[in-house]
Amino acid sequence: MSVSVMVVDDHPLWRDGVARDLSERGFEVVATAGDAASAVRIARAVRPDVVLMDLNLGETTGVEATTMITGSLAGTRVLVLSASGEHSDVLEAVKAGASGYLVKSASAEELVEAVTRTAAGDAVFTAGLAGLVLGEYRRMAATPDEDKPQLTERETEVLRLVAKGLTARQIANRLVISHRTVENHVQSTLRKLQLHNRVELARYAIEHGLDVEPEG
Repeated sequence: MSVSVMVVDDHPLWRDGVARDLSERGFEVVATAGDAASAVRIARAVRPDVVLMDLNLGETTGVEATTMITGSLAGTRVLVLSASGEHSDVLEAVKAGASGYLVKSASAEELVEAVTRTAAGDAVFTAGLAGLVLGEYRRMAATPDEDKPQLTERETEVLRLVAKGLTARQIANRLVISHRTVENHVQSTLRKLQLHNRVELARYAIEHGLDVEPEG
């Protein structure tokens, strides 16, 4: 199946060029947008697999648009494509729910691979930026235990299976509970940990060793 993509950038020539390149390589470019408000409105209408998001969109930023899109479209992933490689921009984008971050100097081949991997659920970063994000999560993981949110036994169980890459339906089958109950546990855990999506949730679980089955 082809991957549906939406391209968001305030420069028409760049936006159209990226859309054309992706179309020529087999992606289904379902929409483009030049500002954050349009991006959110159109994304909610067309529900693309991946939104390729610029950060510099004027009054409302790409970070804000990312927050709104990931918060309302569970099946849509955001891959930031920005001219900025600033650490603060990368971390803000990830905290907003972006699944990955690519700088605009990336080659067409790197872009194609990044979009493909993002659609598949991977976290994709330009070389050098992945270490930055991992380091930030390690710093968060070093927070004293008394300051960490307390998860229930079932929430921890669901989190461990999320980290193993299981879908909500697979988790429901494994634990013999309903799909809706799994989703409720996931949303509760996201709120408690102040995370935004399953990519961040899986990363948190791995950082805390929850991807490994407990002994005994």
